[in-house]
Amino acid sequence: MATDLALDLSSEELAGLIEPRLVTELPGPNARAVIEADGKVTSPSLPRAYPFVPVRGAGAMVQDVDGNIFLDFNAGIAVCSTGHAHPKVVVAIKEQAERLLHYSASDFYLPIYAELCDRLDGIAPMEGPTRTFLANSGTEAVEAAMKLARNHTGRQNLISFLGSFHGRSYGSVSLTASQAKYHQGFGPLLPGVYHVPYWGGEGAVEYMEQVLFRRLAPANEFAALFVEPILGEGGYEVPQPRFLGQLRDLCSRHGILLVADEVQCGMGRTGKMWAVQHFDVQPDILLAGKGIASGMPLGAMIARADLMTWEMGAHGSTYGGNPVSCAAALASIDLIESELLANTERIGAMVLDGLRRLAGDQPIIREARGLGLMIGLELTDPRTADAVEVASFKRGLLVLRAGDAAIRIAPPLVLSEPQARAGLRIIEEACREVAERGPEAFSTSGHEAGPGTPEGA
Repeated sequence: MATDLALDLSSEELAGLIEPRLVTELPGPNARAVIEADGKVTSPSLPRAYPFVPVRGAGAMVQDVDGNIFLDFNAGIAVCSTGHAHPKVVVAIKEQAERLLHYSASDFYLPIYAELCDRLDGIAPMEGPTRTFLANSGTEAVEAAMKLARNHTGRQNLISFLGSFHGRSYGSVSLTASQAKYHQGFGPLLPGVYHVPYWGGEGAVEYMEQVLFRRLAPANEFAALFVEPILGEGGYEVPQPRFLGQLRDLCSRHGILLVADEVQCGMGRTGKMWAVQHFDVQPDILLAGKGIASGMPLGAMIARADLMTWEMGAHGSTYGGNPVSCAAALASIDLIESELLANTERIGAMVLDGLRRLAGDQPIIREARGLGLMIGLELTDPRTADAVEVASFKRGLLVLRAGDAAIRIAPPLVLSEPQARAGLRIIEEACREVAERGPEAFSTSGHEAGPGTPEGA
């Protein structure tokens, strides 16, 4: 392993850095060795974006196996909400691990499981009481919502939007419609799933009323409508302000449950605890994951209490709501509520403003959009977006593709103003180099064919 002085930094010193520190070529020798070994034993289905091999993180900084330090603008796909290895989260994990690593909450009573469910009830964006089912991941939370909706309503059909991402297990991937390759070779998928155009929220409700319900299946046969309040892998698209309210009205008219999939956009990512709160809409069911436990595996389905009519044994999970993950989630919620929401709103506005100024000067950028620290930078075409991603990586900034030609910017919510300014400068440099040299000058061999960078589940 490399012996650069960067390896001797304390966690506090690492978190306090502003700029990336690159001490080898990328990838470095140790990274290349790991990548070679990985290629012999891991599933070839894993779609790595670029040759990054992290071993340590603190705050918004991540260090690789060669001692290179990167500024993280993707937070492990919007997962490390409180930053990498936040001291308060680490303490909560250690204390819980010393007491109890695991006991299944499906068969026994775990105090911390109920404590987290109560905490989620307190922050849920619905009036009245809620109940929560805890899972291992976002995709499992989606699966739970699909089952509950069908069980409660007695209806079988489900609606989701073209461009949406809801996971990659069988039920959730049937809802997913961001990339055809997620379906390729796995059919038949779950029956009763209908996809409708997203169109940024314009005309979608009319399409459902005039086409879906009139031509394909009557409204009274639909159990639930799944929507990402801000489209995630589909391009970090913010809908028109009225859109979610229109969906709420549509669902209420027809007895359809409105499910807000906030696996990526929830937990403070947009400057409010939940993205639906920007639109003053109350879903019937809300799904959380990714940032809920700052990197520990956890997902949650939060539903109005009156919808939880399924019988004992209808659904469960051996590991879902693991006590160590619950402890991390409780600490994460404390941090988000007490300090990170305000930081996200302030730093996010600064980053978005900076990117919009850059878009005015740089012809390869079509648009900058977003809320809080969930920001999409739309480039002119997919190859250009891939090239900007790679050019940023080569400068020590970690970003990820999304949609057809967008870069998603979703750093840890602890991002400081100096770090944000450093990231903006690097993005500007990357865009300028791609514009000058052309996207063909950048190797994007880590990407599969087709739009976007494949999402985790």
